[in-house]
Amino acid sequence: MLTTLVLTALIAQKDVERAIEVPFRLGDDAIIVDAVVNGKKCSFMFDTGYSGSIILNDQINVGPVTGVQNLRDFVGTFQAGTVKMKSLSLGEKKIDAKEMEITLQPVAHMSLSYGTHCDGIMGFEVIRDYVTEINFEKRKFIFHPRSLDISKRTPDNKKTFLNKLLPIGVGSMEIDVFTKDGKRLKLALDTGNAFFATTHKDCLVRVGLWAENKPVKFMRSAQVASGPVDSWYKLMTDMKIFGVDVPSSVWSIIDLPSSSAEGDGTVGFGFLKNFNIIIDMERRRVWMENFTGKTGNEMLADVGIIPFFFQDRERYFIGRVIPNSPAAAAGIRVGDELLGIDGQELLDIGQRKVMSMLEGPEGSEVQLTISRDGTLLRPKIKRALLINGLPGQN
Repeated sequence: MLTTLVLTALIAQKDVERAIEVPFRLGDDAIIVDAVVNGKKCSFMFDTGYSGSIILNDQINVGPVTGVQNLRDFVGTFQAGTVKMKSLSLGEKKIDAKEMEITLQPVAHMSLSYGTHCDGIMGFEVIRDYVTEINFEKRKFIFHPRSLDISKRTPDNKKTFLNKLLPIGVGSMEIDVFTKDGKRLKLALDTGNAFFATTHKDCLVRVGLWAENKPVKFMRSAQVASGPVDSWYKLMTDMKIFGVDVPSSVWSIIDLPSSSAEGDGTVGFGFLKNFNIIIDMERRRVWMENFTGKTGNEMLADVGIIPFFFQDRERYFIGRVIPNSPAAAAGIRVGDELLGIDGQELLDIGQRKVMSMLEGPEGSEVQLTISRDGTLLRPKIKRALLINGLPGQN
């Protein structure tokens, strides 16, 4: 009997000490992972910027509602019902879910948004207690044994980087970002942010990267969980992001104060996808290995329209025409129905894909198919760089 007990213990210990791999796939600017939640097979956008565990389409029955949770995004807070988490597994990996909750929201549009099936959001709480690798190169999570201590590694600060998390809570990974003048921004590592990086206008005013009283062109609209918010694209030069020198990158800047007094925004998918990342929250370290050789993002031109998908009508409509843009000069109006881009109809195409279809090299042309009061219009418009902070810009 004693031999059997010892053998069982050794087998259990070996299982604890082995790495467990879980594949994921890449949607449009997002990680998508399959999981089983309270016995239901679901797919989730993996979002380290969400401090909770699971946000699930409220049409999927995973049990009775047991409470309410407050959710917070870049700009606001809102409430949603919750269900007690009984079990959660990612492939072979069984997650200790006894303290977790499932938050219910009407997120049926997410499959359209990411270009692949998606039932909700999986947050940071799911991986927080493990040494977890997000391996973008091979498209898999690796749950490493606790014996892997990345704090003992020595980075070369060219291809490999070791960051110590700032002492700002346990629900996010806040890390230093520095301007070329050495001024600091505190940005979270956020796989759920589709942009390269996002911060707030007042944060840039604080570090001297935004002239508070100077007019700014090319206002856009960004869609966050709590609703649309005014925003801009801005060229940022000579930044040090999570220890990485980034000579040039384009950020999304939000025209509202941060909903958190602790952080200044997040570094998103556009930057992170160039790295294999190991997160050890207990030791408060993040190891990053650059496998693409890239650090910045490409400056893309566009025509200057922001389309929004209206779920009830299953159509895209122009929600904003950027002032001083080619679309404004061509007479495109808010409320116009956007039917097609370069001859392709916009049926079953997510907003991220639609936005990428509108982008291209500066000076290239795109043909839109527009419906206005029953009249069909097919304007051909040249793309332009609608980015603030470009050299020589007034």
